[in-house]
Amino acid sequence: MPEITLEIMNKVGLHARPAALFVQEAKKFESNIYAVNENRRINAKSILEVLTLGAHKGSMITIQAEGSDAEEALQAIIALHANNFGEKE
Repeated sequence: MPEITLEIMNKVGLHARPAALFVQEAKKFESNIYAVNENRRINAKSILEVLTLGAHKGSMITIQAEGSDAEEALQAIIALHANNFGEKE
């Protein structure tokens, strides 16, 4: 299963607005997508699970994707992260 590891750089972490963007991006793909933080693995297509992940600024999260479009899903999430989840800071 391909995976990537990203550092959360948002000032207040993966809070409501960036979490919503993250989930919206994940839902565009057929693959199962998971996020792992401190040994907790959640469904990246669930806003409630993403919000309870506890990904604060500086957290290292691993994104795993499994399915026919897994690599494309990871690339889209990398692009979202590079754009700081749509936030200025």
